[in-house]
Amino acid sequence: MERWQKHCEEMIDTVRDLMHGTASQTGVSELDARVEQAMRAVPRHRFVPLWLRRLAYADMALSIGHGQTISQPFIVALMSQLLELTGKERVLEIGTGCGYQSALLAQLADEVFSVECVAALSRAAAGHLDALGLSGRVKLKIGNGWQGWAEHAPYDAVILTAAASRMPEPLLDQLAPGARVVLPVGEPGHTQMLQQCWVDGELLRHRAVLPVVFVPLLEHP
Repeated sequence: MERWQKHCEEMIDTVRDLMHGTASQTGVSELDARVEQAMRAVPRHRFVPLWLRRLAYADMALSIGHGQTISQPFIVALMSQLLELTGKERVLEIGTGCGYQSALLAQLADEVFSVECVAALSRAAAGHLDALGLSGRVKLKIGNGWQGWAEHAPYDAVILTAAASRMPEPLLDQLAPGARVVLPVGEPGHTQMLQQCWVDGELLRHRAVLPVVFVPLLEHP
């Protein structure tokens, strides 16, 4: 076993323990087998800067430059699981970052479309995904995530990896019937609330999941 695989297993054990410990808040008591396998299949260290690779499998957020971060593994796993993916979905990700969440989604869904406002990060993510043979599964766009990616709508699931003050209105028109949305809601510099949302007829219902801290989403209402 390669050394990174050992660290990955330790990371998964930590995520599993945290899910169990936070079950009363999140409503999620166990790490889903498909999410676990996705985390096992994607080498997280390939998505972090070289000088931080020794911390790649620690349960913490890490800087990826440009004022952005790769989220801690527990939050990545939780958000992925809250999307309730079966493998047949078309997923929109807002905030590609380094591409780690995108790579996990590629293991869990049929199609992934990801928007990133920082061009350098999007290009770097493209390189990471291509190196892992995932470029055909994930389509990337440089642009304002607040506007979504209407060209490929409707989406069965949407995930925002940056905090918005509210659900971006343009995304509402890009949701398929029964779609799920997971996003942090709140103001920059403050603790936000991770929310799980789902389309119920003409309504978008939501529930609070867990307090979180994310970088802000670029908002252009």
